[in-house]
Amino acid sequence: MRAFLGEGPFVFTSPERRNALGRGTTAVFAATLIYNSKRSGHVELGDRRFELRRVAFPLAPSQEWFVVELFENAERAGTSRTELAKALTRALPRNAFDRERLTEMAQRYGTKATRVPISSALPATST
Repeated sequence: MRAFLGEGPFVFTSPERRNALGRGTTAVFAATLIYNSKRSGHVELGDRRFELRRVAFPLAPSQEWFVVELFENAERAGTSRTELAKALTRALPRNAFDRERLTEMAQRYGTKATRVPISSALPATST
């Protein structure tokens, strides 16, 4: 991928990261999703398919960013934002995620359709 995209930053999504909420929402994606700063589209390299997205992303993505990324791709991951919000509500009391960082990542990288269920889950689990 480095040879294809050059020196620009990029982030691979992965099943482990995508399953941060324990939802098992990893098998629906037919292509590995790669966020980058140069290209959008589909590409095949060797035997593997990749979907490239040229969008804003943190250079060092946190677990909280991957939660936002999962909400952004809920339908493609075979779930709904409602189900993800329920899973997030269950995960937050276990301190699985930093609430402030999650709020920041949702505000910075999430659409309104993502920000609303995430912010709704946060007050429900406040201590």
